[in-house]
Amino acid sequence: MPEFLSFINDILWGSVMIYLLLGAGVWFTWRTGYIQFRYLRQFGKSLKSSITPQSSGLSAFQALCTSLAARVGSGNLAGVALAITVGGPGAVFWMWVSAIIGMATSFAECSLAQLYKERDASGQFRGGPAWYMSRGLGMRWMGVVFSIFLLLAYGLIFNTVQANSISHAMRYAFHLPEAITGAALALLTLVVIVRGLRGVARLMQWLVPVMLLLWVVVSLIVSVWHIGEIPAVISKIVRCAFGWQEAAAGAVGYTVSQALTSGFQRGMFSNEAGMGSTPNAAATAVSSPPHPAAQGIVQMIGVLTDTMIVCTATAMVVLLAGYSTEHPANGIQLVQQAMTHFAGSWGSPFVAGIVLLFAFTSIVANYIYAENNLIYLRLNTPRNVWLLRVVTLLMVMAGTLMSLPVVWQLADIIMALMAITNLTAILLLSPVVKIIAGDYLRQRKLGVKPVFNPARYPEIEQQLAPGSWDDDARQ
Repeated sequence: MPEFLSFINDILWGSVMIYLLLGAGVWFTWRTGYIQFRYLRQFGKSLKSSITPQSSGLSAFQALCTSLAARVGSGNLAGVALAITVGGPGAVFWMWVSAIIGMATSFAECSLAQLYKERDASGQFRGGPAWYMSRGLGMRWMGVVFSIFLLLAYGLIFNTVQANSISHAMRYAFHLPEAITGAALALLTLVVIVRGLRGVARLMQWLVPVMLLLWVVVSLIVSVWHIGEIPAVISKIVRCAFGWQEAAAGAVGYTVSQALTSGFQRGMFSNEAGMGSTPNAAATAVSSPPHPAAQGIVQMIGVLTDTMIVCTATAMVVLLAGYSTEHPANGIQLVQQAMTHFAGSWGSPFVAGIVLLFAFTSIVANYIYAENNLIYLRLNTPRNVWLLRVVTLLMVMAGTLMSLPVVWQLADIIMALMAITNLTAILLLSPVVKIIAGDYLRQRKLGVKPVFNPARYPEIEQQLAPGSWDDDARQ
């Protein structure tokens, strides 16, 4: 089985996904007028305006924190360590590249999710790739396929990855049996997910910033303490990314390929740009200012935070401590060993606590995404919702006992299938993305508060859900 999964991964990630991700990122960077670079200085203002509470939906900040909860998980710790052990330090460079160009892709998919959102029976905004495939492309069958992929990924496979990392960290730090960790984690998850979307969003807007600050500040302290070694580490990352360090050994092709593939795999698993998951959170927000591009810009902050800040913090800790490929599968243990090297006996328990927070919030947000697509499939009866909850909890417990390499291989495959479906859709909708970006930039240049007026674009207006962009939705 592992050999078969590895074969499928080689096909999907050996060329298809790399070219598709690079191509989509470059395409949307151009089509949106290089929006991730033009509005880099505006991120602070966008974040500040996103905090305003909204009565008719989640605030943009709550949607951002919910998406960050899904993004920032074990991939930011164990995934980064695995990328370094498999692809070398150069993988970190390609993670950065995936984030920079992925910001444009994230803008495209999240803006589309905002544009084509609709209200559910309780008045809450819902949306995501399945909705813009159905409304924007008129292809409900494509939305159904994507929703099934997402239910498999976020209801099942990705939660096993998060639970697996938690169980390994707890075993290493506290000698806690995996079964106990799995049962406790499942119970804690149940307590939170029964609160629904709004309850989860209110929790995440406080928990996510705190956990991110904890990890980044400690990693920054370690880096500053060894600041003299930072230039050498950065130089090594760049040299290994292009095979300059291995050129003399004649291994350039293999090294560059491994670094690029590992970096993009782990970078995408971490920041999720182009995968189609984040739009499920982006669509739930009441955008401020009332323009679909505004939420796209806010969600770009998530990609920047996840990969350029959190993943880089992990990479610095691992690389400053030195890394070993002796046990490449134990990614989270490698991070724990690195922190123990710097902080002594409390290093391993600290990492275990951080991965617990990271992975737990991811599991909760993953479930919210899965339930959202159950709504799209019109299968959200109380019985089916509870069935999804039970299956999610069972997969969390099973994940604590599974083999890590198999779990990561399954995650990579389902991630690729989701991304291929979603990237196909947003590329087909790129003319709409260009209109959204152009309309937003035009109003910004005029010095007015951007407001999306569907009447200016009749072809788009007829595709929108009634009430999604009326005056009530623009508070």
